[in-house]
Amino acid sequence: MTKIKGLLKEKFGFSKLRSGQIDTINELLTGNNVLAVLPTGSGKTLIYQLFGYLVNKPIVIVSPLLSLMSDQVNRMNFLGEKKVVALNSNQDWEQKQFALKHLNQYRYIFISPEMITNQQVLQKMKQLSLGLFVVDEAHCISKWGVDFRPDYLELGHVLATLNNPQVLMLTATASQKVQNDIIKKLQLKNFQKIIKSVDRPNIYLGVHKSLNELEKQSYLLDILKKLKGNGIIYFSSKKMANVMADMIQQKTGLTTAAYHSDLSSADRFKIQHQFMDNDLQIICATNAFGMGIDKSDVRFVIHYHMPQDLESYVQEIGRAGRDGKQSLAILLYAEGDEQIAANLIEHSLPTKMEIDFYLQKEYSRIEESKKNLLDFYFKHDFSVEQIQKVFQDEFSQKEKELFKMLDYIQCSGCRRKVLLANFDEEFDSHDEICCDFGIENNIDFSLFEQKLNIKVSTNDKSNWQQIINDLL
Repeated sequence: MTKIKGLLKEKFGFSKLRSGQIDTINELLTGNNVLAVLPTGSGKTLIYQLFGYLVNKPIVIVSPLLSLMSDQVNRMNFLGEKKVVALNSNQDWEQKQFALKHLNQYRYIFISPEMITNQQVLQKMKQLSLGLFVVDEAHCISKWGVDFRPDYLELGHVLATLNNPQVLMLTATASQKVQNDIIKKLQLKNFQKIIKSVDRPNIYLGVHKSLNELEKQSYLLDILKKLKGNGIIYFSSKKMANVMADMIQQKTGLTTAAYHSDLSSADRFKIQHQFMDNDLQIICATNAFGMGIDKSDVRFVIHYHMPQDLESYVQEIGRAGRDGKQSLAILLYAEGDEQIAANLIEHSLPTKMEIDFYLQKEYSRIEESKKNLLDFYFKHDFSVEQIQKVFQDEFSQKEKELFKMLDYIQCSGCRRKVLLANFDEEFDSHDEICCDFGIENNIDFSLFEQKLNIKVSTNDKSNWQQIINDLL
């Protein structure tokens, strides 16, 4: 423990670890594989960073987002750790070859799921004596959808190829089903679980029901004039994120930007860092934004569209209030919104017609994400009937999760109790800053007033272009 405290202070400037961090590191030090479900803001990345210094061996971190990898590398460089590299599609051929040639010189290797399944990369990895194999945001293994990457399904094979190194799986939220799915897909037999409550008591939970879209927009604009501090508004539609970002900027004067996958990497980088630096007050985003974003003073998270499941909802609202101060999560609902979510679920998996197009090699008639999914299953010798059953089972499960999300919206009791029950947790400590139980559609925003100094944007486009040129 003395060595841990010394390294913690020397490398990171902290004097003590949190309980979830201590428990996880202790299990790792005994040689166990660990699934750690720790709430947002609990310092999950510190676990493998500190463990890397303790074992003095390479740590491989499989990370789902390029921006997340870039942020982690930059942050570790800032802390003085230079033996860190990211391997992903953002690099050109020469950069990748240089990194692979010198792979044994790095302490931390961040890598995308697609890259680690590459045979050349796997052979280089196999030559290393790995200290730990980390699956960051491990719930992604169990998430299906338009952004799902089949390479996650290969991670079990990757571990076997690498002679089964010690594994750490990290996530902020995972129901029992998702936990079991993670373990099953990674083909792990021996493991320990560190499960901490997903509850964030400093986040007030509210739902506002509107009769139609116009009423919902009007309510959103009204509450944004009352709320203080920075906030994230989540949308299921990139088009709607753009429309509402423009409307909010015009109607409220709040500095606002849309964030989604259609933006260039330079624009996404700029928006992320403007938000981190308080030069932007509001982000109108799809779920592409937020994973791994370490901004402690987000005061509110609003969902303009309902998420498809409670796991996603807990992940996204957990980006508020990481500093421990009172924060707010509001879900805006208009009758029929569940159909939008249902359509997204239906659209996320290949249909029988699309499977037929695939067999006829009419690939132009199939979305790339669905083609990649079909590539995976046909490559692994699944029959058409087996593939259809896999997708139908997944569709049925997603429908059940959507109904649970709708139950949360329509519940007449304590929302926190309903939310936590999904994660097998009990709750009976309701008070006025818990949720909107008893005051439906009448949230008292004076409870959440924060006296914050909001910095006005001072960075012009040329400033940001120079920063991007320097960093990319």
